[in-house]
Amino acid sequence: MRTQQDFDQAFPVQVKLPVQWGDMDAFGHVNNTVYFKYFETARLAYFDAVGVMADMQQAQLGPILAETQAQFKRPLVFPDEVLTGANVLEHHAYGFLMQYGVYSLQQQAVTTVGTGRIVMVDYNSGQKVQPKASLIDAINQLQATHAGA
Repeated sequence: MRTQQDFDQAFPVQVKLPVQWGDMDAFGHVNNTVYFKYFETARLAYFDAVGVMADMQQAQLGPILAETQAQFKRPLVFPDEVLTGANVLEHHAYGFLMQYGVYSLQQQAVTTVGTGRIVMVDYNSGQKVQPKASLIDAINQLQATHAGA
């Protein structure tokens, strides 16, 4: 992924965020923990786009982040704006694997990529559950619609 066009093709859901002065650390670049907040923002926007948030309110079935990782390719500094994106790479019995990206508008480059393993949980029982067919359908439709764009 080298260009914004590549980034746009990879991520059907994107959120534009400002780099905040307070996000920087003593070394003069955005602290590594902030990238996970960027990922979270994209993840929640993706969940909203496929109806997870509404289902969480109604049925108490929702996602838990079971595992996450990031690869830092370039540092971010203030001032800048970033596009943070999310997509689903794989489906699993109790959830799915998401991919995230952060694209610097100032640098015109991808600065960070990562993944997050999502497990669906019944919040009433605390047990993992299989994703509803309607959620899988919504994810597949979003991904397919984006791929055809």
